[in-house]
Amino acid sequence: MAASIRAARKKMRSLLPHAVEMVYDNYNFFVIGYGPSDKTSEAVFSLAAQAKGITLFFLQGAKLPDPDAILKGSGKVVRSMRLESPADLDAPAVRAIFNLALQRATVPIGPKSAHRLIIKSVSAKQRPRRAVAARKK
Repeated sequence: MAASIRAARKKMRSLLPHAVEMVYDNYNFFVIGYGPSDKTSEAVFSLAAQAKGITLFFLQGAKLPDPDAILKGSGKVVRSMRLESPADLDAPAVRAIFNLALQRATVPIGPKSAHRLIIKSVSAKQRPRRAVAARKK
């Protein structure tokens, strides 16, 4: 899994050389967000990795056209797709939606911005997980 995460991150960095990368843990997920600044609310994409695999999230993707039905989700904002391999990011249908998501981003990723890597500590701000016994009730 570590090799797949590194390969997916490398591919995303090549596609988004001017994006700010925000790396943080979110419960059972290792997340890398990509956006124009260090504000998570402005992020356009994120990779979420867990033991089962990697998911690419289009964080402003609910209104993106998806003629090949590759995006999952039914919420008002986010769509996602499971990456079987980092090479999935090269598929023409994925690249088309990816580029459209960049064009429609609420805050664009500037072509002259410098890449930055920011390690965030998000889990310390989250509410504590419920105990297993409480979930079974």
